[in-house]
Amino acid sequence: MTEQPVPQSVKQCGLRCYNPLFGRLPIIRFFFLTLLFLFHLPTARAQQMEDARTATLNMRIGWNLGNTLDSHSDNVKNMWIEKWTDRSPRGYETAWKQPQCTRQLIHMFKEAGFNAIRVPVTWYPHYGKVDVNDLSWDISSWTGYDINKAWMRRVKEVVGYVLAEGMYCILNVHHDTGTSTTSWIRASKESHDAYQERFVKLWTAIATEFRDYDDHLLFEGYNEMTDKYSSWCFASFASPTKYNAADAAEAYKALNAYAQDFVSAVRATGGNNSERNLIVNTYAACSGAGSWNAHLLDPIKKMDLPSDEAQGHIIFQVHSYWDTNKYDASMQTEIRRMFTNLHTFLARKHGAPVIIGEWGSDSKGLDYADEAQRKNLTDFASFFIKCAKSRDMTCFYWMGLSDGADRSLPRWTQPELRDAIVYGFYGEGGYVDAIQVPLSPSSATITYNLLGQPTTNALPGIQVRGGRSYLVNK
Repeated sequence: MTEQPVPQSVKQCGLRCYNPLFGRLPIIRFFFLTLLFLFHLPTARAQQMEDARTATLNMRIGWNLGNTLDSHSDNVKNMWIEKWTDRSPRGYETAWKQPQCTRQLIHMFKEAGFNAIRVPVTWYPHYGKVDVNDLSWDISSWTGYDINKAWMRRVKEVVGYVLAEGMYCILNVHHDTGTSTTSWIRASKESHDAYQERFVKLWTAIATEFRDYDDHLLFEGYNEMTDKYSSWCFASFASPTKYNAADAAEAYKALNAYAQDFVSAVRATGGNNSERNLIVNTYAACSGAGSWNAHLLDPIKKMDLPSDEAQGHIIFQVHSYWDTNKYDASMQTEIRRMFTNLHTFLARKHGAPVIIGEWGSDSKGLDYADEAQRKNLTDFASFFIKCAKSRDMTCFYWMGLSDGADRSLPRWTQPELRDAIVYGFYGEGGYVDAIQVPLSPSSATITYNLLGQPTTNALPGIQVRGGRSYLVNK
């Protein structure tokens, strides 16, 4: 058979391999960094946006930039950040003892094989007029709907770090939900009646600011929305009777109403937001894991798919934490059951993908330096990520990995855990990725491997077709 010439675009295709034990192995060192950055600059007109299912697959593995832009005072009776700092973006960003985020930190994650960063943001201290009397905030005095300009600039800067690395970025509304006394977005009729307008105007402002960003930016409407009792696990669990059917029904109805408000508000801003992928979370971001109570599945069973004029652009999100010091075969069974239920009651029922927006260990007093505990954690992480991948569900590890002062260097705080996640997803060969370079029109219908040889077999490895590179790993 006559050998076909190697397309120039394939010759120029830069390849990098990451093996957590040996680091990057340069094969062809030509990365087109300027071109890659330009792909993610805001555009002046609407473009065709990637659908939710494709984005979920392309995100691969992710990490949470936690305790950073989500830092806040947490208590209306003790507004200590407002009292004792200059209320600058830096003051908030470092309040919870994390250094300011840098592009170098994000780059480190990209080079390791992570292709998505979730950027949690708490907005209420920077939204409207928050007047603090000594240490107290009377939330009923909250007025105004403008977002502080300096704060928005910093949020955009951090989002820009992620996009400039060619990664996906999830931007959310974080500790405006939860169980603290400053949490104003609650899964209750009272909250929705009181704050629907404020919620809609917040998302209108955020969406308008990012309207022209491309499809690597996703919005997440709210984080962990709890009911009037501050219940975890399922709605009304913290009520005096441990379950109240009427209160639970009200909570699920309110949460679904907020989800619809979020989608409608973003879509109304137009531009790329008309088809941007949007993420809605279950009640308290509960995953339905466990079998100790019949109502544990309610949060995923009661979750509705918001009505959306853009078909195929909604993603569901849940969170999942486990006591890894007790990791064993029975926990593996529970994890498998959780992923089966997420597929049954969310993905298959609604025809929309699912992501695990936060996951990790909630073991009290976890000692990473202890060899046995560390092995349990890494074995758990490898198993969890493999289960998620088998269900096409992207996972975002919560913090850890690089933490505290290590972020400012940057370096890995938990390199063995990083390895478990990377190997768990990519397999024994570690991380392999390729820069996407357009092919000439004449070769757009031909698939080439990185040796420049035409191929019709989807064997494991990098394939280039129609101007895009594909990682075939199963």
